[in-house]
Amino acid sequence: MAVSSRIERRRREFQQYKKDVASRGKPFHPFAMLHDTIMSLVVVCVIVGLAIIWRYTSHTAVGHGSVSGILGKLYDDPADPGTINFVPRPDWYFYFLFYLLRIFKWPESVILGTIGIPTICLILLLAVPFTDLRAERRLSRRPVAIVAALLTIASMGVLTYKGATAKEALGSELLADVPHWVQQEHLPQSAVPGAKLFAQSGCLNCHTYLGVGSANLGAPNLTDIGSKNLGVDFQIRHLKCPACVNPGSPMPSFAAFSDQQLRQLAVFLEASKGTK
Repeated sequence: MAVSSRIERRRREFQQYKKDVASRGKPFHPFAMLHDTIMSLVVVCVIVGLAIIWRYTSHTAVGHGSVSGILGKLYDDPADPGTINFVPRPDWYFYFLFYLLRIFKWPESVILGTIGIPTICLILLLAVPFTDLRAERRLSRRPVAIVAALLTIASMGVLTYKGATAKEALGSELLADVPHWVQQEHLPQSAVPGAKLFAQSGCLNCHTYLGVGSANLGAPNLTDIGSKNLGVDFQIRHLKCPACVNPGSPMPSFAAFSDQQLRQLAVFLEASKGTK
């Protein structure tokens, strides 16, 4: 009985809506759809116009970059994969997710912070039209919806602000692991500078070392790379030109490093014999 009464109420509300539209309103189709279509076309035209201005007011420079036009450069100099002076940051609309990663750290809870919470919030948002079927639309009569909306806006604003203003020393989090590496691997003092450079230079974006880092593009675990006894000279040659030593290797070249930095890295890698 409850279901049938709800259906009857919805039918009465729909019939009243049709009468209201006929007497004092306009139907969604075609009036609102026409307005939305025109506005969408205007937005697309503005984007295309800005793209054309950006493309034809920028000019290729003599070097690798380009001269900035009205709306900026076409592209910058090629990225240096061996830099230790760059902290990657996302675009502003991902600052909230960027800061969530600082709260939910790998490996225990990063999936919850980056996939779980945003997915749950999105599912709840999509479910609202199917769960809230009341005709009431006055804000004063919808306290739960208003509180939920305000909390969402506030949390997104705080996370975005915190992500935009987050400060960190270069490689600070990974540098904190170096003493642990020295203890577990029994590294000599001569390998410590290379360990610090290894933590700062982005090697752990693809490699893993004592459970730290990310395994990408088939990059091996370097915890016991020194047990292969490849030699310092081999490590230096490999760092300078990975594809020359290992044909087809996707590893970027670290030839931009100084000879001293390359030797420090090589000494560290050769000293990494594993924890056993």
